[in-house]
Amino acid sequence: MSGIDYKEAKSIYYFTVNDLDGEPVCLEKYEGNVCIIVNIASECGLTKTNFEELKQLHKNYAESKGLRILAFPCNQFARTEPGDSSSIKQYVKMHNLPFDVFEKIHVNGSDGSPLWKYLKLHQEGIFGNFIKWNFTKFIIDRKGKPVERFGPNTSPNELIDTLKKYW
Repeated sequence: MSGIDYKEAKSIYYFTVNDLDGEPVCLEKYEGNVCIIVNIASECGLTKTNFEELKQLHKNYAESKGLRILAFPCNQFARTEPGDSSSIKQYVKMHNLPFDVFEKIHVNGSDGSPLWKYLKLHQEGIFGNFIKWNFTKFIIDRKGKPVERFGPNTSPNELIDTLKKYW
């Protein structure tokens, strides 16, 4: 299903992304799960709190509710993710991040990830069709559709009531 125009995609399942080893991962593997897709950065002021709360969400709901968290490193905001895949992989291991972290991408611009173009097309932000900072969060329902979007200042813990609507 890779190579599809993001405007033609019917769900996130139409996309293939690369993991931190550069291996392709078809997002169809998340079919039937409620997902949070988030852009991350290891050197952002929001990192510590977001990672702690995302880890807690994973601990509380991955097994019991099938929650999946898909994290995409991005260096487009004040160069807060300068690392390559190898250093990001070390960071993930050192900080015991239990969720899926993928290859570093662009979330904005002409070279932006087709997945992220799809997400923005279906869930625009308050100020337009772009990501304004790290830790923008998209809720994906069990059918692979982006159903809600939250800005960087919304803590992961604040997503619980929203997530419950889709379980």
